Amino acid sequence: MNGDEGFVEEELLKRVPRWRNYLAAKLGFRNHWYPVRFSRDVPENVVLAVKLLGENILLKRVNGTVYGIKDRCIHRGVRFSHKIECYTRDTITCWYHGFTYKWDSGVLCDVIASPDTPIIGKRKVKSYPVREAKGLIFVFVGDDDFPVPDLSLDVPPMLLDEDMYVQGSSYPVKANWRLGCENGIDPLHIYIHRESRLVPNTQRSIPLGHRVNPHGGDNRILEEEEGKPKGVRSAEFREGQVSAYVPLYEGRVQGQVVVTSTKMHTTPEEAKFKRTTGDFIVLPGALRVDNFPYHGLYQFEWYVPVTEDSHLYIITIGKRCADEAERAEYDHAFWHRWKPESLEGFNNDDITAREALQPFYSKDRNWLEENLVREDQSIVKWREVCHRHARGIQLPKHVDP
Repeated sequence: MNGDEGFVEEELLKRVPRWRNYLAAKLGFRNHWYPVRFSRDVPENVVLAVKLLGENILLKRVNGTVYGIKDRCIHRGVRFSHKIECYTRDTITCWYHGFTYKWDSGVLCDVIASPDTPIIGKRKVKSYPVREAKGLIFVFVGDDDFPVPDLSLDVPPMLLDEDMYVQGSSYPVKANWRLGCENGIDPLHIYIHRESRLVPNTQRSIPLGHRVNPHGGDNRILEEEEGKPKGVRSAEFREGQVSAYVPLYEGRVQGQVVVTSTKMHTTPEEAKFKRTTGDFIVLPGALRVDNFPYHGLYQFEWYVPVTEDSHLYIITIGKRCADEAERAEYDHAFWHRWKPESLEGFNNDDITAREALQPFYSKDRNWLEENLVREDQSIVKWREVCHRHARGIQLPKHVDP
């Protein structure tokens, strides 16, 4: 923090010293990579307007490479996207006075209405580093003098493995990005999924919730090793491991069983196909869930800040594929089974929950009025690791009018 934290009261920030940067980060963290769209959304020569961390950005694919520039002319501040004009493949022209910029650098290369103006070649519109990986377009939002880190530091481990093949979809959510992260790692939120159609589809054992195991340990581990993504993970399941939680399959009110959930009675070999074996959330807000929605699959999802009260929920499911035939087989499984049954038959519950949380957490003081319980340790640890390792905070001065 550097004196720009005025959009959250200083008094409130002082009351949460271990995660004050997280409380201030309504718009997300600067100097990080975020996925904004799938590669399929930006075909050659198409200009796409996106909003990321409150900043308006234009994307265009030129000769196979995607570039990003700020959606605002430096001359009088109008948005290019009001009326897109691209007279050449590698430039964009402002519809108001003809100021023309290079997509690859943002440099002002011509002014149609004033071709002799001396600022040509001396000014530029802000450009954004862009990378494509695993069918996703990542944009780096940060300070001009900040060294751009490797993409691998801002995505969950395993995503970039050569044989990891992913497919996915995205969904707009009317809730702050932090509520997405916290929903993803909340061990008790499994309750909202008890009637998901994914359960019978995969014959999963899905509990109603968890009780703390008095003989178990803390299975949430902070990842703070230098040169690796920073985040919080659960200990991987191993036979004989003493879990920190005991799953509950019966729900009681005043001693009476009022709701039950599915518990599959299977052999140990069959059981591995019906349980999730761990998760890993990393900055700036990306989650990996192992063996979900089924054994051998990996769900990678992002909670991408758009505005203070909305985020883009990007969900992908990955599978290790050795060749094109395996990728084609998985494509069919994703679009015909996992997208309808998991993304839209399971994760839609998460969207509903986050949007229900938003009215409460939209008020800064209510972050201090919550009553977290001991099972919420993952949420607290996530807030703390973000406070320590975020590379910057997106403040109102960066947001476009």
